[in-house]
Amino acid sequence: MVAKSQKAQGFEAAMTELETLVADMEAGKLSLEDALGAYKRGAELLAFCRTRLDDAQQQVRVLEEGVLKDFEAGQNQ
Repeated sequence: MVAKSQKAQGFEAAMTELETLVADMEAGKLSLEDALGAYKRGAELLAFCRTRLDDAQQQVRVLEEGVLKDFEAGQNQ
């Protein structure tokens, strides 16, 4: 489950944290215990980012389907 504080941090901050975790893990800077914790945190961040991207993609679909355009046309009639 994603913590409330994580939701407040935003997509860009989550991506930055995720990139840092990955870099640390790839560099072998972490003990096994720390690597497992980093992996868990990375999975949480990944889920958060995917959710935000899915939300943004849905908003783009709505805009592309002209929902807002139709709304404006209805007001001008």
